[in-house]
Amino acid sequence: MSEIPAHEIVVASTEEEIQQCYKIRIDVFTHEQGFPIETEIDYLDPIATHFLLRLTPSLTPVGVIRGSKSSETGSYKLSRLAVLKDYRQFKFGRELVEALHNWILKDARKSDQDARSVKVVCHSQIPVKGFYAKFGYISEGDEFDEDGDPHQKMVLELPLE
Repeated sequence: MSEIPAHEIVVASTEEEIQQCYKIRIDVFTHEQGFPIETEIDYLDPIATHFLLRLTPSLTPVGVIRGSKSSETGSYKLSRLAVLKDYRQFKFGRELVEALHNWILKDARKSDQDARSVKVVCHSQIPVKGFYAKFGYISEGDEFDEDGDPHQKMVLELPLE
């Protein structure tokens, strides 16, 4: 593996940064993996927090993850984790998940001081279930179809203490 390039993870706060997040997702999920383009941008996008991993100092966008909080359950959802193919060797996916978990912890501590843990849910593609399991995510329920591909609901209880 070559040397890990200098990079940063930022919360996408401008329209340009959010569009960069969408472009990475479309490159990975639509062009590379064949998911329908019409399913890529969804109802969560306007209310989600988007994290953008970009190289420094060029600010070239190479990875993304999205987090959202359910107003009904209070749980969080990890979704749309994508890293451009040429950069997967650098374990940027792990860094993006860790950045999202840190954001969740901060947000959950702010909104519920008495809670001991917070629930994080993701819908994992079957081949990458092991990736999420390394963080402690546990499979829940049966496999299901999402956008024409088998997925597994995975859940993590993230301790707040």
